[in-house]
Amino acid sequence: MNKLLVFICFISMNVFSKEVDLENIFSSSPAEGTIVIENLDGSTRYVYNETRANTQLAVASTFKIPNTLIAVDENLVSGKFSIFEWDGTEYDIKEWNQDLTLASAFRVSCVWCYQDIAKKVGAEKYKDYIKAMNYGTLPDKFDLQNFWLDGTLKLTAFEQINFLKRLYHHELPFSPKAFIVLKDIMLVENTENYSLFAKSGWARRVESPVGWYVGYIENNTGTWFFATNLAVEDSKQLYLRKQITMNALKSAGII
Repeated sequence: MNKLLVFICFISMNVFSKEVDLENIFSSSPAEGTIVIENLDGSTRYVYNETRANTQLAVASTFKIPNTLIAVDENLVSGKFSIFEWDGTEYDIKEWNQDLTLASAFRVSCVWCYQDIAKKVGAEKYKDYIKAMNYGTLPDKFDLQNFWLDGTLKLTAFEQINFLKRLYHHELPFSPKAFIVLKDIMLVENTENYSLFAKSGWARRVESPVGWYVGYIENNTGTWFFATNLAVEDSKQLYLRKQITMNALKSAGII
C-alpha cells in the first residue's frame, strides 16, 4: 500500500487502514503537498504525505486565526465591523488599498491590517501568547511585523489540527467574546449540508515557500478539521489550496 495514501481509524487503541482516493487528487497537482483531516474525537483521520505533514513550515496568514483572538482580548478590535484605516500606501493586492473591516481584512488576508495589530500588541505579549497557546515557538528577538511570514513561527499540519481542536473546544486562554468574533469572520461557506470555517495563508519569501488552507467543517455527522499545505511558489497556484482541500473532503464523504 502506498504509505502516502492512508486512512487511519483509532478505536480502543486498535489501528485500521483503508485506502482513500487522495493520490489522484495530489498527483494531478503541480505542487507537492499534504493534507490531514480528522474528526472531533480523533477516532478518524485521513493523512496524505505523512512526512510533509510532520514538517514545520511558516504559518503565514493562518496566524490571523490566533492573532484575531489576541486583537479582541487586547481591545484592539471590538467585532467584525471594526475599521482599519488605510494610509494611502499602494499595495499589489488591490483589495488592500482601502479602509477595511476586521471581517474583510481577514477575508482578503490583509497583511498591513494585522501588522498594525502587531505593532500595538508588542513582542513581549506575543511571546506570552504563543507560549500560552502552545502555538510553535518564538525566539527572544524577532521581526514584530513579519514573524508569521518570514519563517520564524512554524507549525506542522498535525500541529495546526491540534490547535484548531483546542480552538473549537475553547481551550485557549481567550474570552468568550473573542471566540464568537473569530468564528463569525472565519465562516466561508454556509450551505444546507455543511458550514465551512477556514483561513488561507501563503509564505513565499522563505526557504520553503508554502500555501496553507486550514479550518473545519460542521455537518450533520459532526465536525471535521483539516490542514492542507502545498509547496506554492507562484500566485497562479494559490487556488489549489482550497480546491485540493474541498476535493479531499468530498473524497472522504464529508461534503
